[in-house]
Order: sequence, then C-alpha cells, then structure tokens
Amino acid sequence: MSDPLLPLLLAVPVVVLACQAGGRAVRLLGQPPVIGEILAGILLGPSLLGWLAPSVQHHLLPPAVLPITSAMGNLGLLAFLFLIGLELDLRSLGTTRGAVVAVSLSGVLLPMALGAGLASALYPHFAPPGVGQLPFTLFVAVALSITAFPVLARILADRGLETTPLGTFALACAATDDALAWCLLTAAVALSTSGTVLSALTTLALTAAFAVGLALLRPVLHALLKRAGRTSDDLVLVLLFAGLCLSAYTTDQIGVHPAFGAFLFGAAAPRGLLVIERSAARIRAVVLPLLLPLFFVDTGLHTDFSTLSAGQWGWGPAILAVAVIGKWGGAAGAARLTGTDWRWSAAVGTLMNCRGLSELVVLGIGLQIGVITEPLFTLLVIMTVITTAATAPVLKRVAGDDPRMAPPNPAADPQHDTAKGVAG
Repeated sequence: MSDPLLPLLLAVPVVVLACQAGGRAVRLLGQPPVIGEILAGILLGPSLLGWLAPSVQHHLLPPAVLPITSAMGNLGLLAFLFLIGLELDLRSLGTTRGAVVAVSLSGVLLPMALGAGLASALYPHFAPPGVGQLPFTLFVAVALSITAFPVLARILADRGLETTPLGTFALACAATDDALAWCLLTAAVALSTSGTVLSALTTLALTAAFAVGLALLRPVLHALLKRAGRTSDDLVLVLLFAGLCLSAYTTDQIGVHPAFGAFLFGAAAPRGLLVIERSAARIRAVVLPLLLPLFFVDTGLHTDFSTLSAGQWGWGPAILAVAVIGKWGGAAGAARLTGTDWRWSAAVGTLMNCRGLSELVVLGIGLQIGVITEPLFTLLVIMTVITTAATAPVLKRVAGDDPRMAPPNPAADPQHDTAKGVAG
C-alpha cells in the first residue's frame, strides 16, 4: 500500500504555488489577488488541466488525495470566516447609520427579489432531484445578494481609499450587508437541510440561541483571553482556534453549515485586546497563503465548463445581468435617495457589486448541501469572477478626478513616498 502522505506532499505545493503565481499575475493588471487565486483553482480543475492533460492532473491531484486537501481547505475556510467575523464591527457606523442601513437593505432586498424571479426560471433546468422550489429559490436569491467584505477592503486599500469617506461608508455598508446576508443564508440552509418549515424554524431558533449565548459569553472570553495573554500568545492562539472549531462543530450539530459557527465565534470574540489582534494576524498569515488555496482548488474541481450544454450557457448572461442590476441598482439607487449625487452613488453601487471569496463560500455551501447542481455552480462562479474583476476598473472610471474618491495627497506626507517605494 502506498503512503497517502506522498501525493499530498506534491499536491499542496503545486496548489499554493499556482495560487501565489495567479495572485501576483493579476496584481500587475490592477486586480485583487483573489481573482488570480480563483482562476488558478479553476485552471487546475477539469476545465483546463483536466481537459488538456488529464494524466498530469491525475498525477498532481489524484482522487485519493482530494478528500484530504478538501478537508484542509475547509479548515482554512473556517479560520477565514472567523477572521471575517472578527473584523465585522457595526459600531463604527457613526452619523451615517441611516444611510448605511438604507443602502445595505436595498443592496440585499432588490437582488434577492430579482434573484427569486430568476430562480423560478432556473428551477426546471438546474435544480437537483428532490430539492424543493422554495429552498432552491431562497438559496439562489441569497447568493445573488452577497457582497465580499474582505475583497472590497483589499480593493480600497490597494487604491488608498480605505480611510476616505467613500471607503469608510462602503465598508460599513458591506459589513452590514454581509451580516444580513449570512442571517438569510442561515435560513436558506436550514430550510434546505431540515426539509420542513417547522424543522427549519427550530434550526434557526437553536442557531439564534447559540449566537446569543456567544454574545453573552463575550465578557467571559475577554477575561479568559486577557489572562491567557499574560502567560503566552501561543495559548491565546490555541484558545481562539479551539473556539472556532468547537463553534463550527456546534452549528453543524444544530443543522447548519460549520462555517456559520466559525463566523459567529469571530463576531463574538472580544475587541480591543492586542493579544487577540496578534493571534488573528498569525492565523491570517497561515490561512490566506497556505490553506485557502486548497479551498480554491476544491472549488475549481467542481467548476467544469464541459458539463454545461449550449442551452445552459445561455443562462449565463441572464444570471450576470440580474446579479449586476440587482446589486448595483439597489445600492446605487438607495445611496441616491439618501441625498448623494450620482457619481458618489454609482461608486457605492460599484463597490457593493463586488462578490469575491464570500460568494465562493456561499456557493460551496450550496453545492455541499446539494441545493444547487454543478452546472449552476459553474455559472455562478463565472458571474463571481466577472463582477469581482470589474470592480476596480469600473470604480476608477466612475471616480474620475473627483477628490472625494481619491486617496489622500501623498505630497502631504513626506514619508509616504518612501514607504510606497519600499513596499513596491
């Protein structure tokens, strides 16, 4: 019997190096690295490598190693969602609270409404056998309402806009949007996995009780982690990692995806402790370059263009149009109604239309629980790549020379050019 470790020793470096190369390549085109990482995962799958050289793909990613890489990728995914929850802080909305809520609600409800209509048309062609129309429709509607908070933050940081009024407003909207979308996704998953409305309501009630329990335990966690921090940063890191894993296990036992537990634990984790920030930075340093690429490849292995018939390809433009009209139109329209001009509103809508990794997480959950088929998964992944890749260039065109959407003047900070030169 061959050693199962040997193929893993080949597969892991191939995946992480390919994703690093893809991320660096697209950075040269002004795109966030996640675009290149997603594309690298797709290219290692059946859509390119498996089509051009199936024997090579089989050697690099043999079937025996895929369950292991998938488990490692999903562990990275749980840690990533913990980090998203940790960064999600709705207390910073300030005086723009009303506008943020309006834009966030409209940016979720309009794409959900349009997505529900589209899902009704998609259902006869793409619904898996045995899946009811209600869970299918609810899942597709929620999937079209996602905004990628972490990728959006990266795009704003790359343009130097994260501390500008536009950047802070868009990040607040995206954070609120993500919180709403995850709540709705919990309902969609509960309905899909429970089978009946009563069972789904029970699952939701248990999930809500668990979330409230975590929130009530925040002072206890604060005291525990603060005391652990006096002993060792390593102990804090272990406690945080154990907490996110146990929370993920709990939500799985409740009947929703483990990702929700990791996210809830991150949202409930105490703020303001440097030892937690240091531990989060250590988790991020391992998860983003080493474990998440395995999740991208797992996504790529399920993204198979050859499974789409000519008729199914025709649904791609419809999905893209509904996704953009719903998300951009809802966010930009609500921003305009709050009293801003069209250029500002269009910029907000453009940023909220960014989907990125958050969308892939949602789609992966839908595929795992069997509420969508691989052909629909493939079309939705294509939509995700296009809308994410379009964000930076469209924002640049919309912003023009508007000073409200420009980074702070580097001339005002003589150290800025030096720092930029070193970083480049």
